[in-house]
Amino acid sequence: MATGNFDLNEVKRRMQGAVASLKHELGGLRTGRASASMLDPVQVEAYGSHMPLNQLATVSVPEPRMISVQVWDKTMVKPVEKAIVDSNLGLSPATEGQVLRLRIPELNEERRKELVKVAHKYAEAAKVAVRHVRRDGLDVLKKLEKNHEMSEDDQKRHADEVQKATDGTITEIDQLLATKEKEILTV
Repeated sequence: MATGNFDLNEVKRRMQGAVASLKHELGGLRTGRASASMLDPVQVEAYGSHMPLNQLATVSVPEPRMISVQVWDKTMVKPVEKAIVDSNLGLSPATEGQVLRLRIPELNEERRKELVKVAHKYAEAAKVAVRHVRRDGLDVLKKLEKNHEMSEDDQKRHADEVQKATDGTITEIDQLLATKEKEILTV
């Protein structure tokens, strides 16, 4: 009997979407260490549109607490500088020619705790998204069984697979959170 239009891979793909989104959000949370990805959210007003910083400059980390931004076009140095200052990352560039150096300030205890809370909020939102995907998947299965497009056994088997995917994804989210938390709290 055909399993109607239920696709476990689609369910897993949607769950991974929540994880990818979480990784991006956690990547934007500053720790005491420099990382080139800290500047990923920075958009620069350039050539009449908004462009990601990495399309205008090479971002590198020459020291654990320093980010170097090599701007390719010297007419773009000021806009890049402005975008970094306006990005609310709390970084102030020291500019020499086409190179901007960003010193990463120490995080105080209070700021670290705030960042951990934010990380927890992001992780919770990702879990909620995963549970929504699970609910959607289970709803489709129930409907297929109710319309006799799927046997009760198949429905149960697929429901177990959806639950397994959910558990695995939630575990992955918890691991990402634990890693980020450790990163934030490491002085």
